[in-house]
Amino acid sequence: MSNPTIDPMTELKRLRGSIDNIDAAVVHMLAERFKATKAVGQLKAEHKLPPADKAREGEQIERLRRLAKEADLDPDFAEKFLNFIVTEVIRHHEKLQGKP
Repeated sequence: MSNPTIDPMTELKRLRGSIDNIDAAVVHMLAERFKATKAVGQLKAEHKLPPADKAREGEQIERLRRLAKEADLDPDFAEKFLNFIVTEVIRHHEKLQGKP
């Protein structure tokens, strides 16, 4: 239902501003996450641990799917998003270990 007293262009601008702020927060949170995973990768490289940890990844997928359901977000989307991030993290860890 639309509210005839609200100018649609003003509301659109407000909503887009909110989206822009959320996008900025997501980028900053991802940067913080990658700082932490870089430290993990350095630790793994120093101690010759494998770049990937399938058990940990499985636990994280289950956890993220549960959180997504609680937040009314599609768990499949959340899993795809996490897999995308984990793939990039593993690539970084492999580089730290001198793998191409």
